[in-house]
Amino acid sequence: MMRSADKQWHSHHQNEVFGVNLHKFMEMEGHANHMEIAQELGISLGEVKMLKKKITRA
Repeated sequence: MMRSADKQWHSHHQNEVFGVNLHKFMEMEGHANHMEIAQELGISLGEVKMLKKKITRA
């Protein structure tokens, strides 16, 4: 199991959060609903909502 510091470093350098490529998430966000995004990326609906919040804050 990876340490949280390793995960943070990896996600920062790979543009990923929750193991999701943010560029792909942003592309899908324009034409897919939350359920479709969650299924396509293999994450929960809650994680989709959290990613959307993080993107709008940035």
